Amino acid sequence: MNPLDLDIVIPVYNEGENIIPVLDALQKHVLSKFRVLICYDFDEDNTLAAIEAAPPYPFEVIPTKNAKQRGLHGAVVTGFETSTAPAIMMMPADDEFNAHIIDKLVQKQKDGADVVCPSRFVYGSEVRGYPWLRYIAVRTAAFILYHMAFVPIHDPTNGFRLFSRRAIDTFTIESTVGGTFSIELMLKCHRMGWPIEEIPANWYERSAGVSRFRFLPWIPHYLAWLVYGFKTTYLFKGTGISNINLKS
Repeated sequence: MNPLDLDIVIPVYNEGENIIPVLDALQKHVLSKFRVLICYDFDEDNTLAAIEAAPPYPFEVIPTKNAKQRGLHGAVVTGFETSTAPAIMMMPADDEFNAHIIDKLVQKQKDGADVVCPSRFVYGSEVRGYPWLRYIAVRTAAFILYHMAFVPIHDPTNGFRLFSRRAIDTFTIESTVGGTFSIELMLKCHRMGWPIEEIPANWYERSAGVSRFRFLPWIPHYLAWLVYGFKTTYLFKGTGISNINLKS
């Protein structure tokens, strides 16, 4: 039996200023049994030096070098493939304000959810400093998928998300850039009819470091999965597994 409840995958790129507050918040708020996989691209990343200089934590903090293509997507996929816990979650390296909801995410997975979505756009959530163009695009995609494609969450593009071991082990990730892995896995679970839950979460613009999110270059990739969401509702009709790219 796996003694862990959760693997937290944190992709980093010179997040030395941010990572310690995040780890401190996890130590303060999370009671579930977890470990943290710090997924990085290059050995000189200052995140690693910050972790090495910090006092030891009561949970494992494991530097994990990106074994895929360089960047956010490759780092996250490396973390997912390295994980062994019953639940796997990607968490941003500057998110020190959502640690208090992680036990709720884990409990919903234990209760049967294959995807648990922290949502920035439901009652009880808060958003501060979101770039206006990105905000409009994200809210538009969310509205379309929820009201027209009947995907049962209000924040489909959020990369901060928990997946069950079944989801990670079942589906091949076809995405190749950014946070598109998150909407992909969620939509594939939706197509299969697997349980998806949503809880409020907060989002605040980072105060240190530079975001690696690339809005304009990644739009076509997100749009492709938005189309997949419509196909799931209107063409695939339910839980068939043909052409869903299951792992062999």
